[in-house]
Amino acid sequence: MKIYLDHIGIACDDLDESSSFWSLIGLIQGDEDELVEEQGVNTRFFATSRNDTRTPMIELLEPTGPDTPIGKFLAKRGAGVQQVCFRVDDLAKMIDMLISNDIQMIDSVPRRGAHGSLIAFVHPKSTGGVLVELTQK
Repeated sequence: MKIYLDHIGIACDDLDESSSFWSLIGLIQGDEDELVEEQGVNTRFFATSRNDTRTPMIELLEPTGPDTPIGKFLAKRGAGVQQVCFRVDDLAKMIDMLISNDIQMIDSVPRRGAHGSLIAFVHPKSTGGVLVELTQK
C-alpha cells in the first residue's frame, strides 16, 4: 500500500496572524479557507508548488471555539504542531491493518475531513506521542 506525507497540521489562534511566516518564506496559500464544522475548525493550507498536488502541505488549524479539539489543544499546549497526516490509497484497508496489529485508533471508521476527504486518527499512545491523521482523497 502506498503512503505519502500529505500535510503537517499546526494549531493556531488566528489564521491571518499565523499565515504571515508561511507566506514570507515562499509557501503558496490555497484558494479558500474551509470550515470543517464536524471538527470545529477553520483550515488554511499552504503548499510549496501550485502544480504538484502530491507535495506535502502545511495546514493551519484555527478553532471555532474553546470546546473544540483544536481549542482544547491550544489551551493545554499552546500553538504548534498538532498532527502529521499521511495520504493512503485505501483508508479502510489501512485502518483494518492497524487494528489487526494492535494499534489504537481514535477513529475505527473513516469520517469526513477538509476538502471532502476521508480521515481517521491514530491514537498518540500507539505512535510514540504523535497524533497521526490518515487521509484518503
